[in-house]
Amino acid sequence: MNPAPDCWLLYVLRCNDGSLYCGITNNFARRLEQHNAGTGAKYTSGRRPVELARLWPMENRSTALKAEADFKKLSRKAKFQRLAPPL
Repeated sequence: MNPAPDCWLLYVLRCNDGSLYCGITNNFARRLEQHNAGTGAKYTSGRRPVELARLWPMENRSTALKAEADFKKLSRKAKFQRLAPPL
């Protein structure tokens, strides 16, 4: 999934070791390719392959950055609860 180029996304990846990685992008397909090539982030380079756990569209870059910071502040348990699909 990759909406319009000006649409910012908050994404969470599930790493090969079971950990989570959260980031933002306006081109998810490119970013996922970078993560799996080992060039996306230092954290994910040693935890490949990674796969998408959840993706949220954001209004703009500023909103995406705030949402990323908020997600990273959550406990591990709360992060996994956020990943569960809504009922």
